[in-house]
Amino acid sequence: MKLLLKIAYDGAAYHGFQYQPNALSVQEVLTACVSKAFSVECTVTGCSRTDAGVHALGFCAAVEPKDEGLKGEKWCTVPPSKVHRLLNMHLPGDIAVTGAAVVDDSFHPRYSAHSKEYVYRICDSVYPDPFKRSRAYHIKRRLTDEQIKIMNEFGKILLGRHDFSGFMAQGSSVKDTVRTLYRLEVKRVSEFEVTLTVSGDGFLYNMVRIITGTLLDAAFGRITSEDVKNALEKCDRSRTGFTVPAEGLYLNRVEYGEITEFFAD
Repeated sequence: MKLLLKIAYDGAAYHGFQYQPNALSVQEVLTACVSKAFSVECTVTGCSRTDAGVHALGFCAAVEPKDEGLKGEKWCTVPPSKVHRLLNMHLPGDIAVTGAAVVDDSFHPRYSAHSKEYVYRICDSVYPDPFKRSRAYHIKRRLTDEQIKIMNEFGKILLGRHDFSGFMAQGSSVKDTVRTLYRLEVKRVSEFEVTLTVSGDGFLYNMVRIITGTLLDAAFGRITSEDVKNALEKCDRSRTGFTVPAEGLYLNRVEYGEITEFFAD
């Protein structure tokens, strides 16, 4: 058996989820926590890497014993509905387990996922909000209703199955750059905050951040619809917009189809 955790974290203090040799990661902290809490040396596998400074509301990670002899056994005696209580006693305040479920040994939190949803938060007040520092991107300019409409119109161009290599940052070793976007919506959620929500079957390196920057450039007239179409058709990164900072990005939800109901009493 494996234990699947649903996790929320503030990524400001971490160099992403994945282990880093010379920097603190969420995976490092979480692995130490579960190993101590269960008194079993464990491995933790995440549903995504997430970059330095990126946050999560619904990140999923699978936990299993490192000892091959314990795999397949019922090594966790804590009911899934109580796991969050145990682990949150050991975790720092910027990481929280919000639910848990038991899954099969064949389950993989990344490859078993049907879709992922990201949210990007934009603070568009003329002054910075100290309470959103490191948690939203401050653009210092008000987005009008018409500009938000333009962002949504440009977003429709990206829906469906495309080669998104024009929306990928350098440094990735991924060979297959074809992805499917199911939904992209930009809306105002409060007086000084606009969100971009996007879901798909997978995302490339910095893809959501480049999409967000591209739509912001479109809103301010710096990119045309033809630029976006050419970026897709010709896989041309020079036709897309800037890469917005990591601080506004949240992994919001991971869907696994028939799996899984998370428990937390």
